[in-house]
Amino acid sequence: MKTTQILIAGFGGQGILFAGKFLAYKGLLEDLQVSWLPSYGPEMRGGTANCNVILSDDPVGSPIITDPDVLIVMNLPSLQKYVDTVVPGGQIYVDSTLIQEKVRRTDVEVYYIPASQMANDAGVPTLANMVMMGCVLKNNPELSFDGAAETMAKLVPPKKANLVELNMKALEAGRDYEG
Repeated sequence: MKTTQILIAGFGGQGILFAGKFLAYKGLLEDLQVSWLPSYGPEMRGGTANCNVILSDDPVGSPIITDPDVLIVMNLPSLQKYVDTVVPGGQIYVDSTLIQEKVRRTDVEVYYIPASQMANDAGVPTLANMVMMGCVLKNNPELSFDGAAETMAKLVPPKKANLVELNMKALEAGRDYEG
């Protein structure tokens, strides 16, 4: 695997940090070198949140990402702030339920996923973040859906074990989306 730098951004309360933790934990279980750097505004829920995740075969020198290979945005301010930072040939994942603006760049792959609507329709309205992760795992050649269930089972605390199945349902919805 080459080094893959992933930036996930949105509002606090959208599961941005959990989505990043999922990718980082999945990388650990796959014996990759991993960096997970969360960042959120003082309001936490409703404030800004973003997460830098780096997955690599080689040691990670710095947890800070300035030029992501993959950008996942869950709100318009995040898209506007980070769209131009993605490397040419990179990927941008947009929650099109919440963001109507289109990416004007032609040198990146853009995926418009109605994640919030899909999560709502699947009966898991708070898991749009995991719908997005399912799409990312499916469409990114450096990642895969293999091991997602094992990762989720280890990531979710035992007292919240009922959430493993719900998170997997959201991940699968994202993986199966044909937009």
